[in-house]
Amino acid sequence: MPTFYELGLSNSVVRAVAGMGFEETTPIQAQTIPVMLGGKDVIGQAQTGTGKTAAFGIPMIEKVDVQEEAIQGLVIAPTRELAVQVSEELNRIAQFSGIRALPVYGGQDINRQIRALKNKPQIIVGTPGRLMDHMRRKTIRLRNVSVVVLDEADEMLNMGFVEDIENILKELPKERQTLLFSATMPRAIQDLARRFMKEPEFISIKTREITVPQIEQEYIEVAEKQKFDVLCRLLDIQSPELAIIFGRTKRRVDELYEALNKRGYSAEAIHGDLNQAKRESVLRRFKEGNVEIMVATDVAARGLDISGVTHVYNFDIPQDPESYVHRIGRTGRAGKTGVATMLVTPRELGHLKLIEQIIKRKIVRKPVPTISEVQVGQQRIAVEKITQAIANGETREYKALAEQLLEQTDSVSLLSAALKLLTKEPDMTPVKITEEAPLRIRKNMNEKNVKPGFPRKNRGNRDNSKFKRKRQKQARHIS
Repeated sequence: MPTFYELGLSNSVVRAVAGMGFEETTPIQAQTIPVMLGGKDVIGQAQTGTGKTAAFGIPMIEKVDVQEEAIQGLVIAPTRELAVQVSEELNRIAQFSGIRALPVYGGQDINRQIRALKNKPQIIVGTPGRLMDHMRRKTIRLRNVSVVVLDEADEMLNMGFVEDIENILKELPKERQTLLFSATMPRAIQDLARRFMKEPEFISIKTREITVPQIEQEYIEVAEKQKFDVLCRLLDIQSPELAIIFGRTKRRVDELYEALNKRGYSAEAIHGDLNQAKRESVLRRFKEGNVEIMVATDVAARGLDISGVTHVYNFDIPQDPESYVHRIGRTGRAGKTGVATMLVTPRELGHLKLIEQIIKRKIVRKPVPTISEVQVGQQRIAVEKITQAIANGETREYKALAEQLLEQTDSVSLLSAALKLLTKEPDMTPVKITEEAPLRIRKNMNEKNVKPGFPRKNRGNRDNSKFKRKRQKQARHIS
């Protein structure tokens, strides 16, 4: 991959990127930056964690005129968290260029945003609803926008923002550069691109480039009602520094969060129902290491840039392979290793095979961890605590007390007692986790348009005659 210097960027941008610790481009950056600098529209198929923010952010900053006090760049993002993170990264890239990016999103006082807009930022990063609100108030005017980016377009489609996006794009100058980034390319996204983009260049970063080898991917086949106990055993054995646990629904996330705290784990939950202040508090505590475990839904965690995550646990198998790639991409970043473990019920093994086909990689099957393995794991952690305390010189104040104890007890018994007190015993406190129905894959995809409860053609005389008798009975009852 070329370096940022080799792409012919301005000194201020190269200096900022170097200060952020980046020298060599990622695949999406190497392909997107030259095309975008050349003025062409771009469709990029890439997931979070590939460096796509810098891929569109660097050329956007290069194109902005710092002397012009008007909004020249616009990024539309699906969630407030992603809007904030994109804005922060753009400001880091532009720190020596004199260019400012401002996030605008729902959940934050709009008057505060209006005051911030008076500082004349050149780039706006916003969620669709709040952008529309500012446009109606005329506190944001888009007539000078020359570059617009739709970030995670498929996620905005899933959240029902397509109509808002269309209304925003209609207000932009016709002479502009448009970029669209999406993990998947459903028909609605293709239609959007066809209507609002001019001969875009398609750039795709294949899944195999994203599911990096630094991530150990494994699964455990387990019954639904045993999932939580298995999860607790994994946490006790592996003792992750920072972990994210993914649940399929908001209810699932809330129940997991409460159950983990009942059993003594330091956990927080994040999903779409949390207010902005609570979400920011959870993310800050997790990033600072005050909380070891974050339980999240896919939408809440989409776009989060959190370093230091050592383990990802898929408590529920994701709905689609793309979501799986997004989830495990939370770990194994910046060249570090990570572990991604998925709990799969027997009826979901077909869904697992589909994920393996898409990512072109075999996910290793692991046995259900035993209680004895948990005990060994916790004993290992206790030994590590003692040896670390010795290495850090944290035992000096206790030497006199230790010598007194050694006069009364032999050293092996004394150390054994210390290890016993430091070793966490398995906690079996009863918890409530509502069972979720397993994901299924239709065996015959030709039946996908059949409405439930209505007979299909060629289903057989028995079914059709039964349906006919039912209709005759209903007709007699009505008459």
